[in-house]
Amino acid sequence: MMLSGWGRYPAVDCQLERLRRHEDLPGLLHRGTTLIARGNGRSYGDAALNPELTLSMLAMNRMRAFDAGTGLLDCEAGVPLADILNTFVPRGWFPPVVPGTSLVTVGGMVAADVHGKNHHRDGTFGAYVESLTLAGADGTTRTCSRTENADLFRATLGGMGLTGVILSVRFRLRPIETAFVMAEALVASDLDEMMALFEASRDWRYSVAWIDCLARGARLGRGVMTRGAFMERATLPPRLTSDPLRPAPAGKLQVPADVPSALLNRVSIGIFNALCYRRGRRRARAGARPVHFDRFFFPLDRIEAWNRLYGRRGLVQYQCVLPKGESAVGIAALLERVAASGQGSFLGVLKLFGPAGEGLMSFPMEGYSLALDFPVRSGTRALLDGLDEITHRHGGRVYLAKDARCAPERVREGYPRLDAFEAVRAEASGARPRFASELSRRLAL
Repeated sequence: MMLSGWGRYPAVDCQLERLRRHEDLPGLLHRGTTLIARGNGRSYGDAALNPELTLSMLAMNRMRAFDAGTGLLDCEAGVPLADILNTFVPRGWFPPVVPGTSLVTVGGMVAADVHGKNHHRDGTFGAYVESLTLAGADGTTRTCSRTENADLFRATLGGMGLTGVILSVRFRLRPIETAFVMAEALVASDLDEMMALFEASRDWRYSVAWIDCLARGARLGRGVMTRGAFMERATLPPRLTSDPLRPAPAGKLQVPADVPSALLNRVSIGIFNALCYRRGRRRARAGARPVHFDRFFFPLDRIEAWNRLYGRRGLVQYQCVLPKGESAVGIAALLERVAASGQGSFLGVLKLFGPAGEGLMSFPMEGYSLALDFPVRSGTRALLDGLDEITHRHGGRVYLAKDARCAPERVREGYPRLDAFEAVRAEASGARPRFASELSRRLAL
């Protein structure tokens, strides 16, 4: 069947099988084809696509054990993050790191070593994984942790599924007293002011900023930062105290059809960005307020199939990170290139990262990350190639979970531990890698 990532580009005709029990995996491996595991298809590009065999993990969705004393959860790789939230938030627990959507699987969170709005304080999801079980090319299942098969453990964190099939994961949840975040909006008139806000907000657990990608000149990098922290029960306003740990509300908005991509142009995006900036100023004047975690962490989850807003040809997301010393100049250059192209992005997102984690192919490094969405159209690839050149000139790298078109040499320049990753993968897989994807082939991994 035709499969794609969340960006709907590229679409690839794949042989799809669903893994229902880990005992069935050796039979699939003995077919002799390459394969890649696939969760809920929320990586944007071609990371979870293999024409020979794409293995759906969605039936491997059991939560097997939970220790209420330590917060340690043992679950299969196909468990959706949303299920964990619906189950454990009412009990007073929250994952230590979450990405921008709850519609990912735990296996996908490990494979991409996802980061969140709190990387500057808490690192990636992999930092909270105690152990995982991994099926290798011969069907043998290994337990991987910091003390057992440690090199394979480090290669699997951020390894995009190329070291084997992740079957189960043990990781720790964090206790919370309420399901509400005290969120505060702050407006920045340019990039220097925005970065100063991030530095001044280091003590806040969560911080993220929307950037107006069409602003130029003295307004370059203007935007709205939101920072927040989970509220304690004693600080809730009276109207929220009757159900302080309420789950996410039901119901979503629908995008019933593909929006013509011609409607996404400099004028429409400019109007949208101006409205967002104005709304941010109103929020900043209103001061800090309680926000349900679902709205704070996963605002786009409330819009069903929002990727259809970019037209039937799909979208590409460009996310890069630049070292701290290069971030101000490099991100300014990226924003200048986007603004000059006229292909502005609705969803320009800036985050502050802390030090790099232990995963050999983990994306974050200490510095600033910029994420941008673009509809697929003529001129998009040339723009992204130009962004690549700026990113790598400043010592940065792109996020493989978002990538659909980067060149192999750029990835080799950006990931300094790639050789170590390939050595571990070769030792685990033999001369001919069994775990492969369209991404790994495109990048010659």
